[in-house]
Amino acid sequence: MADAVHGEEADSHARTLALTASDWSYRHYEYIRSMSAENQSPNSTRTTVRRNAKRAGYGREQIHGILRDGLVAHVAVNTPEGPLALPMVYGVHEETMYLHGAVANALLKASDDSEICATVTIVDGLVFAKTPFNHSMNYRSVVVRGRGRVVTDPDELNLAFEAMTNHAVETWETTRKPSPSEIRATRVIALPLTEASAKVRTGAAINSPEDASEPYWSGHVPIVTTFGLAVTNDDTGAAVPSAVEALTGKPVHEHG
Repeated sequence: MADAVHGEEADSHARTLALTASDWSYRHYEYIRSMSAENQSPNSTRTTVRRNAKRAGYGREQIHGILRDGLVAHVAVNTPEGPLALPMVYGVHEETMYLHGAVANALLKASDDSEICATVTIVDGLVFAKTPFNHSMNYRSVVVRGRGRVVTDPDELNLAFEAMTNHAVETWETTRKPSPSEIRATRVIALPLTEASAKVRTGAAINSPEDASEPYWSGHVPIVTTFGLAVTNDDTGAAVPSAVEALTGKPVHEHG
């Protein structure tokens, strides 16, 4: 009976994934179109998009939307040993991005009162032109530049931990809160979103005019990453939280 139930769950999950993939393109197009309408002027020459500037966006709603849908930020800074870039979990509260890691983390050590750059990129599809020269990807990306600040205020630390914990799925209220020793072992960096820009590509391949009659396939393939079924730990102390259970079959990079 357990195997039969598990099989039914797997079949249901497969049907959910199929439905997700079938209507993803339309919903994603509508999302991007609504965000593009908010395109505003850049607030910094350092974050002004110059290459394919028509794909740039500077509106706060669009920037926050992409940051909300992303999961990992690649953070770069100059260290005494040279430039360093690392993938990091992040969280956002109002106009601040929070990053964290171990106190000994070299990148975070160098980020205090230093210029850093954080990028978040979501790849939404592969774009195939008639020649590899015009191949591309559909994507959403945000670049944030600014001066990092180590967070020391207890209230802000708590806010930062909550924002980072709830970024992908809201589990702050269903977990044990960080202990004083865990907090002391963690360095949190605040990065203002004052200097930020977005860049988005959607849709079909752009073929060269001279390739119009060439007999090669051209098009694009959406990439849809979805959450699977939750796998419970052997030492769990409770049932799967409703927020985690609700993830099954939902697109990872579309929080709405």
